[in-house]
Amino acid sequence: MNPEIKIYNDNQMVEDLAICDTLARVIDTELVGAESKIWHAHPVWFLDGNPIVGYSKQKKGLRLMFWSGADFEEEGLNVPGAKFKDASIFYHSVDDINEDDLKRWLKKSRDIQWDYKNIVNRKGKLERIK
Repeated sequence: MNPEIKIYNDNQMVEDLAICDTLARVIDTELVGAESKIWHAHPVWFLDGNPIVGYSKQKKGLRLMFWSGADFEEEGLNVPGAKFKDASIFYHSVDDINEDDLKRWLKKSRDIQWDYKNIVNRKGKLERIK
């Protein structure tokens, strides 16, 4: 686990720490070769500089977000008419995490990507990475 992400996780409340550690472990295992770091104060994983998945503590719970998740066509991921192509799920307990679902979403996150890395250069327009 990236040392910065370990520090982030260790600063969470006990139940959130268990969620964060589980998410980081599964993401690290499934997204081999991804770069992980603290980005905008939260753990995020990147493929070729493009943000793929990250998590953060919010009022609704621990939010796991996939930047291109709206196109995964997964009922378990909430897509509330997002401005971009992101989709999320909130966890309140480590028992809420279905690792089979998470692994499937992570596989899709490699295959289905929108180019967030160059969104500023394109003045907010997203393009699908082929």
